[in-house]
Amino acid sequence: MKWIAISGSWRKTNEQVEADVRKVVREIITSGKGIVSGGALGVDYIATDEALTLNPSATQIRIYLPTTLQIYSAHYRKRAKEGVITSTQAELLISQLERLVRINKDAIIENRDNELVNQETYYKRNMRVIESSDELVAFHINGSEGTLDAINKAKQKGIPVKKLEYTIK
Repeated sequence: MKWIAISGSWRKTNEQVEADVRKVVREIITSGKGIVSGGALGVDYIATDEALTLNPSATQIRIYLPTTLQIYSAHYRKRAKEGVITSTQAELLISQLERLVRINKDAIIENRDNELVNQETYYKRNMRVIESSDELVAFHINGSEGTLDAINKAKQKGIPVKKLEYTIK
């Protein structure tokens, strides 16, 4: 099976970005390919949601986490308490990831060697996403550095990159 990485901002999306992500994921899943993502909010969450709708057995979904799901969940709850994200956002993401584990434990790939969630470990996670992918579709919103990191890693690997640019105020 061909695996297509999906990358994009966790901070900002809008209706157009969501529609575009869902369309791309529909094309990937219905053509028999799979998606690879980083399990974050925003673009990753939307992509996983659409993929689960089309592939309820989650056999065409791979999510790479920077830590274990337990540590990752605690991190998101902490970020909600800090006001960086809402509690609703944190719980929706955690619920989605826990659902994936229940449906297909192989859909979530945890990094059991890492206990930190920070920019460095997110970028290492990006490397794992790109290493396991045949192509990248990047939803580059407001010049996101994380998405740019994934784009650069995909170019270094020599895989096709499709970049969609957005500016959201």
